[in-house]
Amino acid sequence: MSMQKNAAPRASLSMSDGIAMMVGLIIGVGIFKAPQWVAANVDSGTAFLGLWLLGGLVTLIGALVYAELAAAYPSTGGEYHFLTRALGRDVGLLFAWARTTVIQTGAIALVAFVFGDYAQQLWPLGAFGPSIYAAAALIVLTLVNLAGTYESKNAQIVFTILEVSAVLFIAFVGLVLASPVTASAPQPSAGGGAAGLAMIFILLTYGGWNEAAYLSRDVRDVRRDMVRILLVGTLVVTLLYLVVNAAYLHVLGLEGMRKSNAIAADVMRAGLGPVGAVLLSLFVCCAALSTINASIFTGARIYHALGEDLSLRRLSLWSGTGNNPRNAIYLQSAIALALIGFGATTREGFQAMVEYTAPVFWFFLFLVGVSAFVLRQREPERERPFRMPFYPVTPALFCLTCLYLLYSSIAYTGLGALVGVAVLLLGVPLLLMARSKHSAAAAD
Repeated sequence: MSMQKNAAPRASLSMSDGIAMMVGLIIGVGIFKAPQWVAANVDSGTAFLGLWLLGGLVTLIGALVYAELAAAYPSTGGEYHFLTRALGRDVGLLFAWARTTVIQTGAIALVAFVFGDYAQQLWPLGAFGPSIYAAAALIVLTLVNLAGTYESKNAQIVFTILEVSAVLFIAFVGLVLASPVTASAPQPSAGGGAAGLAMIFILLTYGGWNEAAYLSRDVRDVRRDMVRILLVGTLVVTLLYLVVNAAYLHVLGLEGMRKSNAIAADVMRAGLGPVGAVLLSLFVCCAALSTINASIFTGARIYHALGEDLSLRRLSLWSGTGNNPRNAIYLQSAIALALIGFGATTREGFQAMVEYTAPVFWFFLFLVGVSAFVLRQREPERERPFRMPFYPVTPALFCLTCLYLLYSSIAYTGLGALVGVAVLLLGVPLLLMARSKHSAAAAD
């Protein structure tokens, strides 16, 4: 038992492990859903592919910023640690609240439901089948993560290989086997904020790259490998997204993509007939499992870091046998499971979840960009194994992009955005309570 109490995180991930984790985090169910909404907000196939390339460039810029921060300030807390160090404890705690109530647990539950929807098509379990599958996937992958870092990383390597193979297979079907479907000429898009709204969906699909920051205490040679994990992972995903979206565009055309409710399924059906739809369900299930597993792995790290900062011994407990934050994993999965239970009767759709998470997500990513400036100025003597190129242009571009997407996520989305902001604001009273408790403890 003493080993459990005194245990600390041990770096056990290689560069390839980290890349597999990052690619698995990014490539999720979004690539099977988001292209429809992107197509609805552009006027040409060139613009469609151009925005996906731009999304990869924006992600690469963000990865450069994160690479410097993660290499210089490795921590299981990731962004929570950066924000606390640069902008103060209050900002860090508010981010921790947002991540646990809006960003991470909600994303895990959403992806679990997508797994449930597609698993239900393969083997129906009745009216509550999707919820049963969603809960089962969460529970099984929680057990895998509880078994230990070694088990969860090996599972992630397998999931990522299957996932990348599936995306490449869809691209092959679309570009080689399937014939283009005759479609009418594309109609003009909505205009105005259309490009901004399209970028919200694109960058949601690229979302997850920032989760690599939570691996910084787990990577063996963080000073050398963290930047490689972020950059190689981003480049791999960008290439895969361009290829598979080119396949969608080749088969369906822009107008066909706008009218399709299941773009990838239509492409697979065009190339392989009915069996294509079955294969797609398997592919989506694999992508969902990959995202859930990686999200459980990285998400629990912030609970551990928060427990250390707030002197919550049970939450900060690190298992020596599994080299993982067992209690943090339990708590995170319990919250996600509760959201699944709630969603069994009432749940938002994919677009509503985008609206719910986007403003909060981009607000805090903007603050991370600000933190890069603050820490450079405040701690110039700090050893930085990797320095982002073209400073201060790189973090400035990142901050401006975040502000634009924060504006777009509020101006061009619906009620879900207001709900997400409202949940964030509910954390302010808890923040004041934590500040009062901290002041009282300091006085003693």
